[in-house]
Amino acid sequence: MRRSLLFLLTLVLAVAVFPAPARAATTGVRFVDIPGAGVTLKGNVIAPADTGRHPAIVFPSSWGLNDLEYLAQANALAGRGYVVVSYTPRGWWASGGEIDTAGPQDMADLSKVIDWTIANTAADPARIGAAGVSYGAGISLLGSAFDPRIRAVVMMSGWTDLVYSLYGDNTRHLQSSGLLSLAASLVGHPGADLSGKLADFNANRNVDEVKAWARVRSPATYLDAINANRPAVLIANAWGDSFFPPDQLVDLFGRLSTPKRLELRPGDHAIAELTGIAGLPNDAWTSLYRWFDQYLAGVDTGIGAEPPVVLKPLNAGYEQYPSWGALNTSTKRYGLGAIRWIDGTGLLGGEPSTGWSKTLPSDLDTTANGGVVLLTNGVSAFTGQQPQIWLPTVDRLRAGVWASDRPGSALRIRGIPKVHLSLTGTAAQGTVVAYLYDLDALGNAKLITHAPVTWLGTSAGSRSVDVALSATAYDVPAGHSLTLVVDTTDPLYYDANTLGGTVTVAGGSYVDVPIR
Repeated sequence: MRRSLLFLLTLVLAVAVFPAPARAATTGVRFVDIPGAGVTLKGNVIAPADTGRHPAIVFPSSWGLNDLEYLAQANALAGRGYVVVSYTPRGWWASGGEIDTAGPQDMADLSKVIDWTIANTAADPARIGAAGVSYGAGISLLGSAFDPRIRAVVMMSGWTDLVYSLYGDNTRHLQSSGLLSLAASLVGHPGADLSGKLADFNANRNVDEVKAWARVRSPATYLDAINANRPAVLIANAWGDSFFPPDQLVDLFGRLSTPKRLELRPGDHAIAELTGIAGLPNDAWTSLYRWFDQYLAGVDTGIGAEPPVVLKPLNAGYEQYPSWGALNTSTKRYGLGAIRWIDGTGLLGGEPSTGWSKTLPSDLDTTANGGVVLLTNGVSAFTGQQPQIWLPTVDRLRAGVWASDRPGSALRIRGIPKVHLSLTGTAAQGTVVAYLYDLDALGNAKLITHAPVTWLGTSAGSRSVDVALSATAYDVPAGHSLTLVVDTTDPLYYDANTLGGTVTVAGGSYVDVPIR
């Protein structure tokens, strides 16, 4: 994790030395101190060299980074006619105060930055935008609920529901929270508030208090205010985001009544935007240009008339849809069948059958897993290859495996697959993880999507659990088998299993797959 952070910092310094070429003359970068809400924030400004008022964009920096992060893009945007103000949020690097984690103080700071921008630059007060990656993305969308001067937002790799990000399906995310904590301790000033909440999260205590704290920092909490202020909102993210899985974005996007657009691409957290931060051609940043040109600069780029849902499937070209619901035309149910003794695999397909069961140890991992935060899905974004295992290496004594027949035509999965598991003989609390794979004839299995689910009951016994897998778009080739693996442990997550216990999957279980 330290090496990953140092790599990102090196990238930022490289951008500062080799900024992207501008289209027109700019003022050059000017480093400034900006009065925040009781603290001083470090920032920089780049603006067009010509006179007159210009649309302005405010960039809060990402978690662990500072205002140097956006220099290449700020230079490019200034060349396109924008005043660009980037700043380091409170508690990070040389900015004052303690980390507020997109809380009320960060919202007050963002408004102060807008005040300063209007008073000290050639910014047009009627044409203010906010954008960022990750932490800066969340602050930007949240800020549009509190400051009506923000007329357009571009949120890249951000979150809409921090409770879901921390506790999705009652399962805590181990690696992502650990990386956030490490960054805060290395280059930030976390203070008692953040340190206490991270400690409670890791110890799984005071859960209601942590969730209440997270709701205050969730754009979904302020949806009515965002809709009332009517900023134009562009949300861009990655299918494999291990910090902020995309299902939460789909929910808020559907309830936005503002001008809106949703873009999803292969990759992990902040990976889809990474080359753009370095000043290289990048689809996500091209969309940012078009969005701000349309809704701030008054240039008709056509983006407002295009279908608002834009997808780059994991193994296909770009697609556009009029709504999220239009992604799929039907849902196919795959029932789980009895495990065959000859190969330890059950049939995935047909109506859910009964009269069978598969017992799994509750504390042993398998080769089926979601990978390493940032790295696994990040590498696949550049290589175009999904994370892969050889299915025979999945220990059938530790996992349940169900494989479908091999159809003669491709299966186009679009949307959020859902798994329903009937469980017997369970402890009061426990966790299972479901993985959906594309299996070829040689046993190579490419990960399509996955998700954990945890139940927190008060007594042992039979129960059913439902888990919405991470949203995906993937074409299973003709002749390949859709394959489900269920085990109980994954290094990405904390689990609630009993050491030495068991979990039994029984008849009546199935997978619902949205297809087109």
